[in-house]
Amino acid sequence: MTSRLRLRWVAVGVAAVLVALVAGLAFGPVSLSPVDVVTDLVHHLTGGAVPTGLSARDDAILTQLRLPRVVLGLLVGALLALSGGCYQGVFRNPLADPYLLGVAAGAGLGATTVIVLRPGSSVTAPLLIPLAAFVGALAAVAGTYLLGAAGSRFRSTVTLILAGVAIAAFCTAIQTYLLQAHSDTIQEVYSWLLGQLTTSGWHEVLMLLPYAVVTSVVVLSQRRALDVLSVGDEEAASLGLHPQRVRMILVLAATLGTAAAVAVSGLIGFVGIIVPHAVRLIAGSSYRIILPLSLLFGAAFLALADLLARTVQAPAEIPIGVVTAFFGAPFFIVVLRTTRRVGP
Repeated sequence: MTSRLRLRWVAVGVAAVLVALVAGLAFGPVSLSPVDVVTDLVHHLTGGAVPTGLSARDDAILTQLRLPRVVLGLLVGALLALSGGCYQGVFRNPLADPYLLGVAAGAGLGATTVIVLRPGSSVTAPLLIPLAAFVGALAAVAGTYLLGAAGSRFRSTVTLILAGVAIAAFCTAIQTYLLQAHSDTIQEVYSWLLGQLTTSGWHEVLMLLPYAVVTSVVVLSQRRALDVLSVGDEEAASLGLHPQRVRMILVLAATLGTAAAVAVSGLIGFVGIIVPHAVRLIAGSSYRIILPLSLLFGAAFLALADLLARTVQAPAEIPIGVVTAFFGAPFFIVVLRTTRRVGP
């Protein structure tokens, strides 16, 4: 019965991804028929065996502009939600998110450094900003781990969280100084910080895809270990699990995926909190189901959030981070109130 329930939720998650994919492709400044969108996708997947109902112009809009952006949104949302579920399991805290260990602050500092210091006419900026954000995110997490291990052979969840707060504050302080010294770049920096899914074709998707595969394979392969970790380190060790080793593998994998997602999309908050927690509320507390469902529903959630971001005030766009915060902040408040009500 439990297995059938899990399969049912997985089917719902896959359906949500397909709905988000079709909706993201069909609606925008130029609206397309969802039926024609599906037909055109089948046309390309079958090598032209099925005729398409779209004109050459609409086909170009679909395949060259919208499809890369929607796929990128699916990948980023999947990574952020999967990483959020992973962090919540590792730290045994349902309010943990992918930015807990200083990922956001490090990525923001890396991107800000490139934006404020690069020459205004540099043609390499579109490549340097994601690279700097990625390096900054990984450097911040490395600093968190080193600081969390100072004076002790073991890294507890509490010391890692406190070290992450310290590293994040340090990175934010440097970032604020750079912005104050280069005030002419504030608009560009904040545009990146608020999140964006603009693409130049399939380049960003291909850049993110390897990290998405590695993170997904590693985290999903350890989902049973997260269930064991939830009973405590001593009990997990008595069952033959090495808690510190498993925790390090999971944190590194989730951080790698988060850093890659942040590098191509900027800072998009709340996805890693609201999606895994919502899955926990509707499908149970086992990470064997939380993690795969978080991946699916996170992908659908961000693709639909991006659809709102580019259509609510069309032809202008709302930063996608604003859209996710609009839904995430009230949800976070409800979770906090619920946690306090049922807590000890």
